Amino acid sequence: MLSYAFKVLKEEGYRKIQTESFENTAELLSEILIIGVSKQIKQGLVRDYIDVTETTSSIRGKINITESITSQSFIKRQLNCTYDEFSENCYLNQIIKSTLTLLVKSDISHMRKKKIRNILLYFREVDIIDVKKINWKMRFDRNNQTYKMLINICYLAIKGVIHTERSGEVKLMEFSDEMMSRLYEKFILNYYKKEHPKISASSSKIDWQIDDGIDFLLPKMLSDVMLEYSDKILIIDAKFYSHNTTQNYGKDMHHTTNLYQIFTYVKNKDIEVKGNDMEVSGMLLYARTNEDIQPDSDYVMSGNKISVKTLDLNQDFEIIKNQLDDIVWKYFGDINGSYN
Repeated sequence: MLSYAFKVLKEEGYRKIQTESFENTAELLSEILIIGVSKQIKQGLVRDYIDVTETTSSIRGKINITESITSQSFIKRQLNCTYDEFSENCYLNQIIKSTLTLLVKSDISHMRKKKIRNILLYFREVDIIDVKKINWKMRFDRNNQTYKMLINICYLAIKGVIHTERSGEVKLMEFSDEMMSRLYEKFILNYYKKEHPKISASSSKIDWQIDDGIDFLLPKMLSDVMLEYSDKILIIDAKFYSHNTTQNYGKDMHHTTNLYQIFTYVKNKDIEVKGNDMEVSGMLLYARTNEDIQPDSDYVMSGNKISVKTLDLNQDFEIIKNQLDDIVWKYFGDINGSYN
């Protein structure tokens, strides 16, 4: 899933990860960061302008008059100044160093701990920050684009790490449903982008088809995956839950809100393309759980096909791949000429 969620993992340096077995998630994320950060070091760590405040004998930048008077630094012929410095001690590098420092205390092999410690030598001038207070909302440009995947891996690692009280060690927890849901959505979208280039695959906004009134108070509709080919559109809502059904008076049922959601997406999209002879369908695609009952239903609702299906991730990837390919074949036909 990670290799499709982060397409850069398909590059030469990461390919050995696909064939290697890992004892736990910390081992996997550590290895990805070891490879990725090592490559970044060779290319050069990103630098950015940061604010530096110090008491100095030479005037630089802005003089902090109040602080200089309070500290009486002028007695020593010094002033408190704030100035910009082009430095490696920027936020992106601080996040990476803090994550590596956390992982080196986790349950990973001595070999990987040694590799991480060697990498940290290149971050001597970079500060460690409180990982609980990291602001993950950041923009990437052409100067720091190579950091995007590394920061995303740091996010997965930090969100899954919990401190223990003994010996300063840390333990990597299981990913939460929220984190796995985001990864699952990204995996499905990028799989179709990579493996089925003839199909337009996107996470597209769906407009409310209102007859009257202003729509700015209406919630945004953003599909997880929208597949479009020829005269057909399939909207997929990817769901990663602990329980794929709910119970009502002892009877297993589909999640009501999920059905409402996919139905609303499909009907609004259907009205939007009404004059173009387009066929719009929808699918709730759940990740399989260990429960006995798993969703596997097809319905026609007000003229549109709505399916509720399950994708079993606990099997060989070739079987997972076949399941995802079968969805394309079922909804769009044999567009690649690979079926008999």
